[in-house]
Amino acid sequence: MLLAGYSLEIFKSKCQADAKGVHCFVHLESDIGEVLPYLNPKLGGYVYTQDPPTLTLKNYGKLITLHSRKIAINALRDREEAEKISSWLQREINDTWENRHDIVPSTSSSKQPVLFKVLKLLPKTNCRECNEPTCMVFASRVIEGVKDQSDCPTISSDSKEKLKAYISGFSFE
Repeated sequence: MLLAGYSLEIFKSKCQADAKGVHCFVHLESDIGEVLPYLNPKLGGYVYTQDPPTLTLKNYGKLITLHSRKIAINALRDREEAEKISSWLQREINDTWENRHDIVPSTSSSKQPVLFKVLKLLPKTNCRECNEPTCMVFASRVIEGVKDQSDCPTISSDSKEKLKAYISGFSFE
């Protein structure tokens, strides 16, 4: 067993005081740096960085970044959801470590959408009808896989189809 335990640090966004959700740091009792190249192909890593070793995943509409001694999880409903995802990650880390001899490690990253290509297709009115403060923030949420063309009420049908086609070339699972 590589990861025997962890502790959670739950906090609200400092830059968005009215946010309903919380964020979480999972402080790890062990260094998991060696398992990250094996988790990357197993969990469908989105961004892998070699120095320092980090792996970012997009699962369940969340960005999850695994560092050697800490995991960051964004946009959680509450502590219960943080505990559920942390427990799942612990199981995945330990299972992957136990079966690493059967997994081909990978340090490559997935192809990612370009923020300005997404922004170009948006109305750029900053209307807030999508519940985001600006179209730039909305575009970043699209890139994260949290929002899509159907979440922008003022986008033209032509741009909606173009955005859908562009985003469909990327994996957000």
